[in-house]
Amino acid sequence: MPPENRQEGRQKIGSISNRTPVYANLLAAGTAGCIADFLTFPFDTAKVRLQVAYTSPSLAPTGSGTLGAPGPRYKGTMGTIMTVAREEGFKSLYSGLTAGLQRQALFASIRIGCYDSIKTLYQSWFYGDTGSSDDVSIPIKACAALSTGVFAVLVAQPTEVVKVRFQAAYANGGSKYSTHDAYKGIAKNEGFLGLWRGTLPNVARNSIVSVAEIVCYDVFKHQIIKNRILADGVPCYFSAAVIAGFSATLVASPVDVVKTRSMNNIGKYKSAIDCAIKTVMKEGPTAFYKGCMPAFTRLVSWNICMWITYEEIKKAVHHFYNS
Repeated sequence: MPPENRQEGRQKIGSISNRTPVYANLLAAGTAGCIADFLTFPFDTAKVRLQVAYTSPSLAPTGSGTLGAPGPRYKGTMGTIMTVAREEGFKSLYSGLTAGLQRQALFASIRIGCYDSIKTLYQSWFYGDTGSSDDVSIPIKACAALSTGVFAVLVAQPTEVVKVRFQAAYANGGSKYSTHDAYKGIAKNEGFLGLWRGTLPNVARNSIVSVAEIVCYDVFKHQIIKNRILADGVPCYFSAAVIAGFSATLVASPVDVVKTRSMNNIGKYKSAIDCAIKTVMKEGPTAFYKGCMPAFTRLVSWNICMWITYEEIKKAVHHFYNS
């Protein structure tokens, strides 16, 4: 790609979010997040099942009673998926999907849809520069990803709690409740704040994931295009998404385990820190990487689906508003 075309491409990329209304970016990110979540949901279910294995009995989605302890029944990502599908039916792999899609509609919209706007805002605050978003420094990008990630968690946490409860529950208990029943049941049996159970570890996890995932994708995509390794297109998005998914898995897995166990076990853990201490004392440090492979598979595949879909939708939206 000639230098002049490269520069034009970078300006085009940087100008998309600046010329497009914020609500359009929110809608694009939410839509892409829901598509990615639907396609990769079985991997997320496998991750949750492995993470809550060997813990106390799983809660029913409504928080009223338990459904029995999982035990050492699951082996590996595909083994867990096959076991769940065989014993509980293929549909159980998508248990909690409604709450999952509700989560992405809120979570991805805020975390990813607001990222470019917040990044540009922080750049103007600290440097008085509102030029191309590709030229923003990495610390500014990290602060923007951190801000949108934390706010997204605080807004979408109830949907995360319900999703995890459905995924961890067995078919003989979880499937008889609707998503609406789960929200009502948790609020009734655990108090309204029960819907925000596990917020602290979830904020910690998603702060790490947002920085690792969004910033890595942003930086690597820019470098791939800048150094003419790949043109601005699907192969470029795919490559950057794989790197982002790997980075996010590596740094977030320990916090993810604590988050999942905190949400799914009432009375066993006093806090996220207490959960982490009891986990390492009882099962050793390797317990923090339970479900790591399905988490890696899911995060990489989710990032690939999410970023490719988001970039293409964003281009279409930009063309619509600027044609």
